[in-house]
Amino acid sequence: MTLSNATDARLLKDEHPLDKPSNLGNWPNYAVVAILIGGLFYVGYSLTQDLTSSVAVPWILLGLALVTALGFEFVNGFHDTANAVATVIYTNSLPAEIAVIWSGIFNFLGVMTASGAVAFGIISLLPVELIMQVGSSAGLAMVFSLLTAAILWNLGTWYLGLPASSSHTLIGSIVGVGLANQFLAPTGTATSGVDWSKATEVGMSLLISPLVGFGMAALLLLAMRLLIKNKALYEAPKGQTPPPLWIRGLLIFTCTGVSFAHGSNDGQKGMGLIMLILIGVVPTSFALNRTPDINYLEAYKSAATAAATTLRSYEKPGITVTDANAVVSNAVRNKTWSDETTVALRQFIDQTNASISPYGSASTVPVGMVSNTRNNMYLTGEALKLIDKAKLLPMQPADLATIKTYHQAIDNATKFIPTWVKVAVALALGLGTMVGWRRIVVTVGEKIGKTHLTYGQGASAELVAMGTIFTADTLGLPVSTTHILSSGVAGSMVANGSGLQMSTVRNLLMAWVLTLPVSIALSFTLFVILRQLI
Repeated sequence: MTLSNATDARLLKDEHPLDKPSNLGNWPNYAVVAILIGGLFYVGYSLTQDLTSSVAVPWILLGLALVTALGFEFVNGFHDTANAVATVIYTNSLPAEIAVIWSGIFNFLGVMTASGAVAFGIISLLPVELIMQVGSSAGLAMVFSLLTAAILWNLGTWYLGLPASSSHTLIGSIVGVGLANQFLAPTGTATSGVDWSKATEVGMSLLISPLVGFGMAALLLLAMRLLIKNKALYEAPKGQTPPPLWIRGLLIFTCTGVSFAHGSNDGQKGMGLIMLILIGVVPTSFALNRTPDINYLEAYKSAATAAATTLRSYEKPGITVTDANAVVSNAVRNKTWSDETTVALRQFIDQTNASISPYGSASTVPVGMVSNTRNNMYLTGEALKLIDKAKLLPMQPADLATIKTYHQAIDNATKFIPTWVKVAVALALGLGTMVGWRRIVVTVGEKIGKTHLTYGQGASAELVAMGTIFTADTLGLPVSTTHILSSGVAGSMVANGSGLQMSTVRNLLMAWVLTLPVSIALSFTLFVILRQLI
């Protein structure tokens, strides 16, 4: 019997896995509503506490920007996280309602425990001058363009039931903004576009991860068939019969892990963009980190002094620089280094350090200095990448360690995520998971393979997805939950001899191939339009 006929038969018997009752009444929904209301109150209260009362806050602009960023995470939730629950639903391990709520909870927890490495890795793809002037018309156009483009493509592919990648979409949108920034620059003006080295690194992680998902899921299923001789694991579930207890536990565990990993990885993308918005719209409250130990600014000063001393030892005699900022900016923009850059960076560090030396903590830095201080620190950090990552200025190990310590001090001052931002993103992602999951679940559960998903296939695909996403999260690389899980299901179908529905595979591949160029074109066009309007 083909999959479509089997599905029709199950529907006639009211046995479709998406319609299986949970027998838990309405209490899960009440709990979700209570968490949502409590979270919204917490976010609203924390935001008003963080804002500087002495400075006028553009509430309408701030609200619009935050709603757009959280809207991206909401769409991401019901677009991507459906992949995590498809296997437990179609193997009768959990009723659909409980699976979706369970996944939403662990997406929430994944966001809350995220390190922030992925968040700032995504931001580093953007043009440096737009990041440093995100509160300007160009910066605001950048934020709205890339978010709107990502939301539009995600909604389109979700409507068609295609598991396209939110990560690919967002990165394509960022690339489009960078290209548009170069396109709009006046002739002869040096303007940065896309950090192609970072884009290549991210692109490779997105390209390789689905291949890993396909290959590893297939190998894992073959290993299971060799080691575990229970035929029921490799056959379609009969009616609504749940799997054996141990495999059911494994499937629920992997669903939990994928949901948690998705929240930890994908949730950070929204965090990074929200921080960019906050820095641009209300820099007095968010440009410098006010959350850690108040003495971190003193640690920054000591590290800056040590770094300047180290750079001085690498200066060539007779080199003079009149505009340190311009020389350092040019080096960062073009990813180049010269003898003048060494002198300029040392001078720039000394100047920035001297400007904040009278202040003991970020809260005492005058309002008028906050944005400029943050920009100087950020520019210095980007220049230091040319030393400790690109190795454009060869150094002795001890000296390089000094530079890295200073770089970390800059990150402590400029790269931070308040708890309320994590809560807001977690709520948006978790709520999205619980709202629009069905379309993508049907595609993953019914339309990739020619036969119904078996217990063993679900377990192998989820195990590989969980491990791959956790690894990428540790390395600070954005990957696509959609691509890994969908390709893992496809790999398990091939390994099980089930075959693939080529029409679905073609649609998936087309969506994956089109995601980057379409999102690039959308954000490019939107940025050009918004630069004229804002």
